[in-house]
Amino acid sequence: MVQIDVLYQGGLRTEATHGPSNQTLITDAPLDNQGKGESFSPTDLVATGLATCLLTVMGIVAERHALDLQGARARVVKIMASEGPRRIERLEVHIRVPVRPEEKVRLALEKAAQGCPVHATLGGNVQMDVSFEWGV
Repeated sequence: MVQIDVLYQGGLRTEATHGPSNQTLITDAPLDNQGKGESFSPTDLVATGLATCLLTVMGIVAERHALDLQGARARVVKIMASEGPRRIERLEVHIRVPVRPEEKVRLALEKAAQGCPVHATLGGNVQMDVSFEWGV
């Protein structure tokens, strides 16, 4: 269990404190929803959570295969629904990995990414397109 405490600071801004590490982050409502857009929005954090989770679980699997993924990058694009309630409609994630592992390891890494906890949590509620580029 992890506790995160969130303080509403006014002006559509919050400060979240991560209990175990005491690290903080600020969120702002986005410009297109009455906010200042000076920091991550709550839905930006969802997109960020997916990308960081994909790389983290890939790192776990890579370590099992004595493979160094340092320098791997993920770019996530968040697309909000244009109709209906305000929500994330689609997340497009492109992962670039600087190494080109053998096919068995590459497939294990891709499978791990597709099964990360954030991907599993969002499930059928958000379209998630994940692509990989190896050896770049």
